[in-house]
Amino acid sequence: MSDRIRHLRLSSVVLPLDQPISDAKVLTGRQKPMTEIVLLFAEIATQDDQHGIGFSYSKRAGGPAQYAHAKEIGQNLIGEDPSDIAKLYDKLLWAGASVGRSGVATQAIAAIDIALWDLKAKRASLPLAKLLGAYRDSVRTYNTSGGFLHAPIEEVKERASESLASGIGGIKIKVGQPDSRIDLDRVHAVREHLGAGVPLMVDANQQWDRGTALRVGRTLEQFDLVWIEEPLDAYDAEGHAQLAATLDTPIATGEMLSSVTEHVRLIEARAADILQPDAPRIGGITPFLRLATLADHHGLQLAPHFAMEIHLHLAAAYPREPWVEHFEWLDPLFNERLETKDGRMLVPDRPGLGFTTSDQCKAWTVDSCDFGTP
Repeated sequence: MSDRIRHLRLSSVVLPLDQPISDAKVLTGRQKPMTEIVLLFAEIATQDDQHGIGFSYSKRAGGPAQYAHAKEIGQNLIGEDPSDIAKLYDKLLWAGASVGRSGVATQAIAAIDIALWDLKAKRASLPLAKLLGAYRDSVRTYNTSGGFLHAPIEEVKERASESLASGIGGIKIKVGQPDSRIDLDRVHAVREHLGAGVPLMVDANQQWDRGTALRVGRTLEQFDLVWIEEPLDAYDAEGHAQLAATLDTPIATGEMLSSVTEHVRLIEARAADILQPDAPRIGGITPFLRLATLADHHGLQLAPHFAMEIHLHLAAAYPREPWVEHFEWLDPLFNERLETKDGRMLVPDRPGLGFTTSDQCKAWTVDSCDFGTP
């Protein structure tokens, strides 16, 4: 007889950031500085006392909505076989069908889906990457958290040096300010500080129009960048395609999209050289794997956005050598840490995702609910 899900716990966790974070969306007046991240955690237990954990997240808005939707559909898991992940995904989609198959609806499912994959890998006593079929035991990694626009350039350079010394392989800094001359000065300063051999990326966070992106993109080519990220609005597939066809520097985008279908439009338009899906944003590991197959079929590179605790495993199972974004922001939520060495992030040998939640995570929990039998 197969095992069955006996218990699901959903938790809303508010993680405060050490200082307000500003990217180009703040400097252009479209958003306020980010001060916290709201996470939805899903913890699953089975009759055989097997356990899985997953999470989704939201920045600035949407966290309470994810939690509310998960509460409405969570009961549908109880009594089901946890190995039937595809079946359960469809069941949860249909349970909330009236609100669609993207955005908050699937981001709520993402936490549960990720927990089911974590559980499945733990039952096999394998890291998730190994369960999926890994191509490698480590993945190229780059750091973003030191390159935000609120930081003075000397601090950006200092943080970049610290990142490289810790074993991280590349540095990404934010651009997209109203005065692009400031952007170019900052990129020049960081490239000069790093030297020619260190991978360097820039991220405009959707704040350029097409003309500005083309003009600044041409000027940026002198800095030998790995990619220019989100130069245009996330949904401007045509504009991104024009840049990808015109510039020598690769174009990376996709992190803000909230479904596989939206990424398909990018792929069909040839709008990106490097695709940047975010598993919690597009609905979890199940849709991420579908998207990864499409991306590989079209010869695209992959650089998943944020949530390295999840994306390290998914990137290790991608056929083409990917990048994983290093963010230490979520470290306080977990007892374990990911290791970086020689420019790469190492896949842990712990089963599943390889993480357990910390006491601090429990202290930051603002609400929780239970289904089934604890």
